[in-house]
Amino acid sequence: MAGVIDRLTTLFVRTLREDPADAEVASHRLLVRAGYIRRQAPGIFAWLPLGLKVKNKVEAIVREEMARAGAQEMIFPALFAAETYEATGRLSDFGDSMFRLEDRKGSPMVLAPTHEEAFTGVVKDLYSSYKDLPLTIYQIQDKFRDEARPRAGLLRGRQFTMKDAYSFDIDDAGLDESYQKQRDAYERIFQRLGLEYVIVDAQAGAMGGSKSEEFLHATEVGEDTFVESAGGYAANVEAYVSTQAPARDASAEGPATTFATPGASTIAALVEVANQDLAGEKAWTAADTLKHVVLALVDHEGNREVIVVAVEGDREADLGRIEAAFSPREVEIANEDDLKRHPQLVPGYIGPWLDGRQVLGAEGEWGIPYYLDARIGEGSNWIAGANAADTHVHSLVLGRDFVPDGRIEAADVRDGDPAPDGSGPVTTKRGTEIGHVFQLGRKYAEAMDLRVLDRNGKLVVVTMGSYGIGVTRDLALVAEQNHDDCGLIWPEAVAPYDVHVVATGKGGVPFQVAEQLATEVEAAGLEVLLDDRPKESPGVKFGDAELIGVPWILIAGRGAADGIVELWNRRTNERTQVEIAEAVPTLLAAREVSLEAAAQKVR
Repeated sequence: MAGVIDRLTTLFVRTLREDPADAEVASHRLLVRAGYIRRQAPGIFAWLPLGLKVKNKVEAIVREEMARAGAQEMIFPALFAAETYEATGRLSDFGDSMFRLEDRKGSPMVLAPTHEEAFTGVVKDLYSSYKDLPLTIYQIQDKFRDEARPRAGLLRGRQFTMKDAYSFDIDDAGLDESYQKQRDAYERIFQRLGLEYVIVDAQAGAMGGSKSEEFLHATEVGEDTFVESAGGYAANVEAYVSTQAPARDASAEGPATTFATPGASTIAALVEVANQDLAGEKAWTAADTLKHVVLALVDHEGNREVIVVAVEGDREADLGRIEAAFSPREVEIANEDDLKRHPQLVPGYIGPWLDGRQVLGAEGEWGIPYYLDARIGEGSNWIAGANAADTHVHSLVLGRDFVPDGRIEAADVRDGDPAPDGSGPVTTKRGTEIGHVFQLGRKYAEAMDLRVLDRNGKLVVVTMGSYGIGVTRDLALVAEQNHDDCGLIWPEAVAPYDVHVVATGKGGVPFQVAEQLATEVEAAGLEVLLDDRPKESPGVKFGDAELIGVPWILIAGRGAADGIVELWNRRTNERTQVEIAEAVPTLLAAREVSLEAAAQKVR
C-alpha cells in the first residue's frame, strides 16, 4: 500500500552473498539470499517483510478472482480433533503424512493437511434447503504435511499456504457450472501472476470424484511428468491411458517351453541368450520379454501386501502410475523381508508360469496377486522367467498359459506413445502443480450425511467440487520463472515494491535527489523502497537491487549534481538517463506500457 517510504536503513532485511548450503533450485537460493524467507526447520520457513509483501500480493490476486467467481472467504483453524477425519476414512488414509499430537487430556489431535471434512461439516450445520445453494466458500490457510523428504525450498515443504475452495450444488448440472467458474478463475489468476501453465487430465486419487484437472507449470525442477500431443491432448502421466495392443490369434503358437538361460537375470542378458539359443525363430528384442517387478502395497498401519506387476521388457515400471491404481496405499519396491515371505519368487527369473501351470495371480497356486500393464494385448506371446534360477520360458501366451488378476497403468510413458484420443504422438515434459480442480461429487457429502431438501421436499445428497491453489508454491514458481544470474526479477503484479530508488555516490546531492524521487513516486500512488544507506558502496547497492528484484529502479548517482538520474528497467536490464524533473513521469509512462501488456494476457 502506498503512503510510506520503506528505507533500507531500517527495513528488516539482510541480503546474503553466498547461496544457502541446502538450496537445490533457483527460487530457494534467491528467496533466501535476497531476504524474503528464512529456514526454521526442514521444509519450514519464516516469512520476512519482503517475502510477506509478495505473499500478500499473490493472495490479493487470488481473493479478487475468487470474489469475481462468486466465492466467499472464511477461515478454519489448522488444529483439529482427529475424529474430524474419521467419517471419511482419511484419518487412516493420510498415514504418516499427517502431523498427529495429543492435547493435555490425551485426546488425539491433528494439524490439517486439507479441509474437505471441515467445509462439509460447516455447511451441514448451517444449510438445509436447495434455496441455500449454490454456494462456494474458500479459505487461504496454512496446511501441514509431514513430507518424508522436504526439498526445493517452498516447492515441497511441510508447512505451506493454500487457497482451497469448495462448491456445494443441488445437482450435477450445478456442479458443472461451479466447476467451470473456478476453472476460469484459475486461468485468470495464473495469467495475472504471469505463470505459464498447461491444463492436464489428472487422477483424482484419494480425493475421489468424477473429474480432475491439474494446472501444471512446465519446469525442469518439477516433480510431475505430463504429456502433450500436437492435437491438444494433455495429461499427467498418472492419468495417461495406454492404448492396448490388438488381440492376436494364438491358436498356431507352439506350447510354452522352458530353456536354459545361465546368468541371464537381466533383460539385456536374456535377449542375448535368446538370440543365441532361439536364433532360428526370429530376432529377439527386449519388447519380446516380460519384465516382472515385485512390489509391496503399504497401508497406513504399515501392513504390506506383496504383488507382482509385469511390463514389457523394453519399458520400466512407473511406481507413480502404479500407485495411482492402488491409492490410498503406497507402493514400494519389495524389500528383503517381503521376498523372504515368498521364497518361490526367484529374483531375475520371475514369471506367472511353472512346469505347465500358472502360479501367480488368482488363477495360480501361490496366492500372490498378479497384474499386467494395460498395453499388453490378449494372445500375445512372451519370454518370461520360469521361476527357477538360470531358466526362462518362451512361447508363453497371454490367455492360454496365464491370466492376470487385472490390468493397470504400470509402464512408463515415453515420447512417441499415442495419445488416447487419437490426436497424435505425445511428448513428455516436467512440471509442477500450481492448481488442481476436482468434481468431488457426493463422496464427502455422503460420508458426512450432507443432505438438503430439494424442490419436492425430498432429502437429497449435495454434490461438491474442490479447488486448490498452492499460494506459497506458486510464489516460488514465479521466482523460478523470473530471475537471472544476478537475482530476482518480479512481475509488477507481485513485486514487493513498484520502484526501488537508489542513492549512490559521495556528497549529499544524490541522497537529496533520491529522497525527492522517492517522495514523488510515493505521491503518485506507488510503493517505493529507498536505499538510503550512507556507507554502502555503489557496487553493493546495485548488487542488492538486482538481487531483490523490484522491476523498476531509479538511480541518483554522480550525475545527480548535473540534473541527471538513471531509470533501470530490471526486466529488460535497459538503463536510460533522464533529467530529474522527467524521471518520475518517464517511469510512470514506461510502467503503464508494461502493465497494459500484462493486462492483455488476462482473459
